[in-house]
Amino acid sequence: MEIRCDLHCHSTCSDGTLTPAELVALAEKKGLAALALTDHNTARGLEEFMAAGEKSPVRTVPGCEFTTDDRGRELHIVGLFFRRDHWPEIEDYVELMHIAKRNANRKMLDQLRQDGYQATFEEVAALAGSEDFNRAHVARVLMAKGYVESVKAAFDGILKEGAGYYVPARRLSAVATIRFIKSYGGVAVLAHPFLNLDEVELLEFLPRAKEAGLDAMETRYTEFDRETTRKAEALAARFGLKQSGGSDFHGSAKPDIDLGSGWGDLEVPYAFYEDLAPPGWGV
Repeated sequence: MEIRCDLHCHSTCSDGTLTPAELVALAEKKGLAALALTDHNTARGLEEFMAAGEKSPVRTVPGCEFTTDDRGRELHIVGLFFRRDHWPEIEDYVELMHIAKRNANRKMLDQLRQDGYQATFEEVAALAGSEDFNRAHVARVLMAKGYVESVKAAFDGILKEGAGYYVPARRLSAVATIRFIKSYGGVAVLAHPFLNLDEVELLEFLPRAKEAGLDAMETRYTEFDRETTRKAEALAARFGLKQSGGSDFHGSAKPDIDLGSGWGDLEVPYAFYEDLAPPGWGV
C-alpha cells in the first residue's frame, strides 16, 4: 500500500470530537505518515497537536482552515506549515470575524427559540468549549434535544442556508487570506474545490488566487469521485498548482468519514506532504 497522509482534519478546538492529541494517536494507529490539523479559523489546538507529534512517528503539520468569501461565495482556504511564532497572528487575523460570527450565532439561536427550538447560546458554547462555535455545534445541541436525527439532517433542513434560521456572518476575503498565509510563510491551499464552485467559477477564481500566492488545491477529498479528482488534477496542472488532499475528518460529528480514508477509498499520497513542505521543514 502507498504511504499515505491526511492534510485536512478537525479537532475539538473547532467542530471535531477528538482532541488534537487523540487525532495524532488515531493517525498513528491507521498508519498515516503525516497529518495536518486544520481547525476552522483558529490555532488553539496547535500546541497540543505538535506536542503529541513529537512523541509519534506521524509528521504533524500545523494548519488552519479559513472561512472566506469571494464575490458572495463561501470558499475555504487552508493554510499549512505555520511556524509556532506565527500562530498568534492567526488568532489576531480572525478576531473580527469571530466577533461577527458570535453576533450572527446569537441572532440565529434567538430566531430558533422564537419558533420553539430550545437551544441557548450558552448551551452551544459549553458544548463547543468556546463562544466561537459554528452551525455544527448548534446542530449537535438540536440533535441531543431530539429536534433532528443527525447533524446532516440539521444542515439539510432547519440550519440550511436560506431556510430562515442560519444567519451568515461577514467573512474574510479569500484573496486577502491567501496573501495573509503567504506573508507568514505558510502554504496556501484551496480546500475542496467543486463543493462551492463549478468549473467555470474556478476558471475565474484560480488566476486571481494564483496571483495572490495560492500554492495548491485539494485534488483528493472525501466527497470527490474519480471524475471530480481527475478534473481537479487537470486544473491544478493548468494553473501550476501543487496537489493536497484530506478526509475533512470531524470524528463522531461526521461518523461516515474516517481519518485518512474518508468514506473508505480516499488515498492522499505522502508525496503530497513532501511536495508541499517548505525547505528545511524536515521531510
